[in-house]
Amino acid sequence: MDSEDWSSSYSNSLSFFDKDRHIRFLEMMYQLLPSDYQGQEINRLTLAYFVISGLDILGALDRVDKEGVISWVLSLQAIPKNEAELSNGQFYGFHGSRSSQFQPNDNGVWIPNGSHLASTYCALAILKTLGYDLSLIASQSILKSLKNLQQPDGSFMPIHTGAEKDLRFVFCAAAICSMLENWSGMDMEKAKEYILNCQSYDGGFGLIPGSESHGGATYCAVASLRLMGFMEDDQLSKSASSCIINLPLLLDWSMQRQADDGGFQGRANKPSDTCYAFWVGGVLRILGGHKFINKKALHEFLLTCQSQVLLLLLLLQLVHIHFIYMIKPIMIILRFPPYCFILHTVPAGIGIYFHLMGLTLGMRTTVCLHTGTEVVPRVVGGVAPPKF
Repeated sequence: MDSEDWSSSYSNSLSFFDKDRHIRFLEMMYQLLPSDYQGQEINRLTLAYFVISGLDILGALDRVDKEGVISWVLSLQAIPKNEAELSNGQFYGFHGSRSSQFQPNDNGVWIPNGSHLASTYCALAILKTLGYDLSLIASQSILKSLKNLQQPDGSFMPIHTGAEKDLRFVFCAAAICSMLENWSGMDMEKAKEYILNCQSYDGGFGLIPGSESHGGATYCAVASLRLMGFMEDDQLSKSASSCIINLPLLLDWSMQRQADDGGFQGRANKPSDTCYAFWVGGVLRILGGHKFINKKALHEFLLTCQSQVLLLLLLLQLVHIHFIYMIKPIMIILRFPPYCFILHTVPAGIGIYFHLMGLTLGMRTTVCLHTGTEVVPRVVGGVAPPKF
C-alpha cells in the first residue's frame, strides 16, 4: 500500500466505529494474554473484568464461556472456616489470582489470605455482568470483614495488612455493598465525610484530602456519593443548595476538562486521554450535565484514538484498560446497544490503580487468562495478530 492509499484508508477509518474489530481484539485478550502481562498475574481477575466488560458493552458476551468464568471467579473467594476465623481481622473477599491464594503450611497453619478490595469489586462485577445471582455468594463474610478495611477517617485500605487509603477504595467498598444490596459493611457517614474532605478549592476531587483534583478521583467521589444515596440522579435539575458538595464549582471544573481537541483531560494543563472521556464524562452524566459536552468533538477525538488501536496495533504499546474506557463513551455517543453507562458495572477505582498496565504483540509466550497455563504461541516468536 503506497502512502496515498494508506492516508486515504486512515482518514476513512476515522468516520466510523468498527465494532467487529474491537470485538475480535477483546476475544484475543480473552483467549491469550501476551507475556507483558506476566508481571500482572496477581491482577488476573481485574484483567478478566476489563475483557468481559468490554465484550458486554459491545454486545458480544456470547463469545464467553459464562459457566466456566463464573466457576473460576467463585473459586477465588476467600471463605473463613468458622466464626472465630472471621473475627481475626483479615478481609475475606476475592483473590486476584491463584498466586495470592495461599495454602496451609506443613503444620496446617494458614498463611494470612491475600484477598483484595479491588479484586472483590471485579469479581462481583464479573458475576453480575454474566447474570449470576449474587444472593448465592457467601456475602456475610465479605461484609463483616469489609469493616476491617475502613479507617477512622472514613477511607478504606485495599488489604488488611495495611496499604494506601484513598477514594479508589471508598468507591470499591460502596460498589461492593451496592451490588450485594447490603450496606452493613461500611460506615456510610464516615465515608461521606472523607469524600467531602477530598473536594478541592477548584471543585474537583483529589484522591486524598488536600491533593490535586483528578478526573478519576472525582468520578470515584461522585459515584460513591450517588451509590450511598447522598446525591440524586440529575442533581443539576435540583436546587444546588440541597447538594452536599459544591455543585457549581464541580460542574465548572468538569466542563473545563474538555480540551480544544475534543477529548477530556484528567487534570488542568494535561493532554487529552481517552480514559477521561469515561471518568469526567461519567461525572457529568451522574450530575445531569452531559448535555453540555461537545459530543461531536469528543466523538471525533475518540475515533482518532481508535485508528491508533486498529491500524498501528503491532507498532504501539496499548494500555488495554484505556481501550475499554475509550469504547464505553463512544458506544454511548454512537448509541450502540446495550447502553452500559451505569454505576454498578463501572471499574472506577481500578483504572487508576492499574493505569500503566500495557501490552505488546509479538511476545515469546502467552498466558491463558483464566487458568494461568503457559501455552505455545500461535506463530513463531509471538502471538498471531488478530485478522482484521
